[in-house]
Parts: sequence; C-alpha cells; structure tokens
Amino acid sequence: MDHCPDCDSLNGDLVSRRSFVQVSGVAVAAASFLPAVARADEPAKPAPESLVKKLFDSLAPAQKEEVCFDWDYKDDRGLLRMHVSNNWHITEKRVASGFFNKDQQDIIEALFWGLYSPDWHDRIKKQLKDDAGGYGKEQSIAIFGKPGTGKFEFVMTGRHLTIRCDGDSVEHTAFGGPIFYGHAASGFNETVGHPGNVYWYQAQKANALFKMLDGKQRELALLEKAPAEAKVHFGGPDGKPGGIMVSDLTADQKEHAQKVLTALLEPYRNTDQAEVRKCLTAQGGLDKCRLAFYRTDATGMADLGDDGEWDNWRLEGPSFVWHYRGMPHVHVWVNVADDPSVAITARG
Repeated sequence: MDHCPDCDSLNGDLVSRRSFVQVSGVAVAAASFLPAVARADEPAKPAPESLVKKLFDSLAPAQKEEVCFDWDYKDDRGLLRMHVSNNWHITEKRVASGFFNKDQQDIIEALFWGLYSPDWHDRIKKQLKDDAGGYGKEQSIAIFGKPGTGKFEFVMTGRHLTIRCDGDSVEHTAFGGPIFYGHAASGFNETVGHPGNVYWYQAQKANALFKMLDGKQRELALLEKAPAEAKVHFGGPDGKPGGIMVSDLTADQKEHAQKVLTALLEPYRNTDQAEVRKCLTAQGGLDKCRLAFYRTDATGMADLGDDGEWDNWRLEGPSFVWHYRGMPHVHVWVNVADDPSVAITARG
C-alpha cells in the first residue's frame, strides 16, 4: 500500500491566512532541557502551564497574530482548539523556524517534554525522528485564550501528533480535549510484529488479554470490522459499542485489563494520567467499558500477517474512547471525559 488518505496532510482543506507553509529548522536537543532524572540540587522544573504563560508573554504582537486565538475561535475545521487529526498543522509556523526566537523555542521545547513522562522522552524522540525528521521541524503550535487571566489552552500538532496543555481550563475533559499519537517506525507499511514501533507494546498488552479469554468470551470480543478510526465521539450510557464488557471478565482478566490501561497512560505526565483515571472513575471505571478486537479495519484491511495478533482494537466506555489502528502503521485516537455530552471535532 503506497498511499493512505488518513496520512495526507491538509492538501485540499480550506484554510485561512494561517495556511500550510513548510519550514524546516533545527531543534534544540531536548536532553539539554529535560534530563530524565533531576539532581537534588537542581531547581524544580516549571510546570508546562506556567511555560504557556511565559511563552504567551514573550510573543510580539505580530507573532500573536499568527499563533494566538480567542478561546472560542472557529474556522472551517470547527472549534479549532478541540480539533484533532492524524496529520495536521494548527498554524503555519513551525516550531524550529525563524518565526520563534531562541528563547521562545526553548520554552516550547521544555513545555512539550513536560507533557510526557521522562521515561518516555527517548521513545518520543524516536517517533518524531521517524515520522517528521525530528522534534520541531514539522510541528506547529497555537495558544487559545489568555494564560494568566482565565481559560487557556496550548496545542501542538504535526504528523502523528496532537497534544494539549490547558491547566484544567477545559471542564470535564482529560488532556484538554482529544489527542492523537502514532508511529510509522519501519516505513509506511510496517511488517508483522511492528519492529521498532514505540507504541506497539500497547497492542501486545491488549492481545495478551485476548489470549486469556475463553471461547465464549472471544466470540464477544472479536468483531468483524472496526469503526472508522476517527469516530471517537462518545456514545453515552445508552450507546451500543461492541465487544466484551470488562465487568464480565474474571478477576485475573480484570487485573490484566488494568495493566492495559496503565500501558496506554504511561507515556504521559502524572497529572494527565490522574485526570484520565478520575474521568474514568466518574463513569464507572473500566467495568463500564468494552474491549473489542477487529478482524479488519474500517477499510476492510485484514489482520497483518493473519497471525491472530489483532492490529486493530478499541477500549470504549460511556465517555472514554481509546481507538488503536495498527496497520499499515500505528494510529491511536483518544477522547476521555467525565461527561458523555462533551463533543469533539475529528478529521479522518
């Protein structure tokens, strides 16, 4: 497979004056900013939220005109701060371009890495290198609202990337809204086992749970065709997601389901992990979720290698959706809230 519409960038989309312009740059090495383990005599690193304000305050009026927006700004994509896609640029100015000065680039870099667990920094660097040539080169940012004076949100986007920092400005919602991550580790079409893919172990954790199911449980859990990967709107308590209810699993299977959840959350900082768990608890926890595996993706593409290690799967509750599409490479769409009425926009 040489072409995948899901991986196209914004060609053909209607965009504003902030249209796509490719700019390359060389990013500052993140290791110089965020070592995995801080020494006792080192000052505590500033929270990403405080860095959003520092960045905002440093921007010149002409810069704010390009990357700063009102809280409820809308364009052809809808409410822009809540949009999510697998490959997009929220504004035209790349992080490592000359648009941002050196100090601003350093702030953005520290902010970005602060959203992830230090144990994951090297893996995130690999993903960015494989998918976009490295950090900063093909990522763009936007700031919504006015940090320090009320609601605000920082968003960074790029290929296989949508990540947010909102300081709890977005009520009821984890991560500040829907996020996206992915990886094409060994070319567009990955091979069986997804060698080098930093996120494939999450699917391995889920598949290990599938192997623990008995025959009748597998009949419930294994479905024919996955929904479209970008369809991560909440069905609500009366929705009809497919798969097996986690509440129907045995005690050891439930214990492993918790390990699957941990694997999904561990790339992110502790505060975001805690917020996801809080939202999930408000809707009844994992017991209210269904786990589904799919023989094919939404386009009919069959299980890679026909080996029974399911590339496509989904964990879904009343207001929790974690959709994992594993072929031709990994795409993962995430939408978590404590209220099923929360809406998003998505572009597949």
